[in-house]
Amino acid sequence: MRELLEAVAEGSLSPAQAEAELAGYVTDDAGRFDATRRQRRGIPEAIFAQGKSPEAVASLSTTALETTGRALITRLSDEQIRVLESAIDDTEPDATIDHWSTSALVRTAEYERPSLEATVAIATGGTVDAPVADEAQVVCEDAGATVDRLDDVGVAALDRILDQVDRLRAADVVIVVAGREGALPTVVAGLIDAPVIGVPVSSGYGYGGDGEAALAGMLQSCTVLSVVNIDAGFVAGAQAALIAQAVDRAVTQSNEG
Repeated sequence: MRELLEAVAEGSLSPAQAEAELAGYVTDDAGRFDATRRQRRGIPEAIFAQGKSPEAVASLSTTALETTGRALITRLSDEQIRVLESAIDDTEPDATIDHWSTSALVRTAEYERPSLEATVAIATGGTVDAPVADEAQVVCEDAGATVDRLDDVGVAALDRILDQVDRLRAADVVIVVAGREGALPTVVAGLIDAPVIGVPVSSGYGYGGDGEAALAGMLQSCTVLSVVNIDAGFVAGAQAALIAQAVDRAVTQSNEG
């Protein structure tokens, strides 16, 4: 503890960084950020922007950057993105901001992204499913996996997915994002031997159009797959990232042997 205090006094360590070292989390005006979740769980804490003020999102994001070198934010509005970009420009002008639809990944110039010997394929039934798939992709990208994205390959025209079977079979884990009746994950799971994670999307209309029909269809799949909650792109991405990390460890051990 004395070394931490001396580092803070010298200015080589910020109070937030010291708090993260001591408590594992950092508290600011917007809440608490779990700075050690990646070490503990393998997946870092994401900042869920929906329902938060733009200022709160920016505050938590800059705290994440200060303590971990990166910030992963989901469910961002346009206004939140604008305030976030302004805050990052003020506090970390050399940081990079990549965003997909409503998700963003911010990294400091010093942050070294992991690199995994594993590929995650992400397939969508239609273009309306893209924001949920983007949320899964940003988690996998942050984890260091190679992402192979296959968009608009829904079962309304079965040839669209059959044409992509070789790419799907080359992946170590596959996330399939689909709304309406949610049939696409079942079809994909029947064609490949990699784990398949189905993500139901609230992209339909009428009875069951809020994602319930897609969820029920995936839960009743006659081929083996796992299913996350409706629109839960982050959860699917986190599960895929953990699988990718296990694959990477297996490859590394095999190469060392």
